[in-house]
Amino acid sequence: MKQDISTPAPLEESGRLLQMWHRLTGNGTGRSRALKWSLAIILTAGFIAISVSLHSAVKPGEFAGPALDIPREWDKGWDVIKVIDKGVDWLVIEGDAFFGAIHAVVIGMLRPFRDFLLWLPWWLVMLVVGLISWRAVGFWFGALTVAFFVYYIFMGLYDLSMMTLAIVLTSTVLCVVVGVPIGIFAGKSDRFENTIRPILDMMQTLPSFVYLIPALMLFGLGMVPAVMATCIYAIPPIIRLTSLGIRQVDARVVEAARSFGTTTWQLLTRVQIPLAMPTIMAGLNQTVMMALAMVVLASMIGASGLGVEVLNGIARVEPGRGFIAGIAIVFMAIVLDRVSQAFARRQPGLAPVRAG
Repeated sequence: MKQDISTPAPLEESGRLLQMWHRLTGNGTGRSRALKWSLAIILTAGFIAISVSLHSAVKPGEFAGPALDIPREWDKGWDVIKVIDKGVDWLVIEGDAFFGAIHAVVIGMLRPFRDFLLWLPWWLVMLVVGLISWRAVGFWFGALTVAFFVYYIFMGLYDLSMMTLAIVLTSTVLCVVVGVPIGIFAGKSDRFENTIRPILDMMQTLPSFVYLIPALMLFGLGMVPAVMATCIYAIPPIIRLTSLGIRQVDARVVEAARSFGTTTWQLLTRVQIPLAMPTIMAGLNQTVMMALAMVVLASMIGASGLGVEVLNGIARVEPGRGFIAGIAIVFMAIVLDRVSQAFARRQPGLAPVRAG
């Protein structure tokens, strides 16, 4: 007795439809590509024709209707604006103690650091920074760094440069203190990584001017809101690359360290962080550069430094004033970038591990 092994009708039909679909879109041949381009052109031409016909049907001076114009009653932007403003007002009033504490911590870090840089003799700062650049990058770059300081001195920008450096380094320290622990936790938890990823994407996508608004509302004018806005703008790279560095540590090395009886803290501090340090330092480099990029914008809310000169040059239509300050910012960016890159290229070894 023969068995009927013919393909059932529904399967034949689905196979036929699948074959047609592959012919239209998926078999990768030149014919299918030409067909896809033809369909795209036809659809685009159809949309254009519909739009032209709708516009032609509207007489001059008449309301086009919802087919072309958005109805005015759909505009709810002002209502959203009022809700956001009320929320910010509530946050400023109710969180006064919290934001006051943050203000005190930031100003307690920034002001002594700025005063210390301004108190040091100019020639000592120039020699120390030149020596660091020489040891980190090379002799000729150290000499170039000294030449940059000579430019600051003869252009009358030395004090403003030290103020800018204080803001950038204070912001960088805060980014490291907050961002590295977050990045470590993200590197160990997939759920946390997936949670903060869209937040970091949004922080890196928003225009830099947007960060000035909450900083100004919550901290007022001055250097503190400048530092906070800079931190918000510059912290995503250190978080992302710290998480990436922790995840890139070889699992076999981690298992070997665990087999020797290391604790979680020893594993983190003596195995994972040292191996991830080049990637973390690359994130630090990006954070420093992004912090320096906020210098000019931060001057709009009262931050002192080279950004004020650039802003004054724009406001008073003095291109020379803005140009020499802009060149000074470029020189500072070159030094910070090359030195931080040199430290990032150094490959640290594993710290000795003691089981305890």
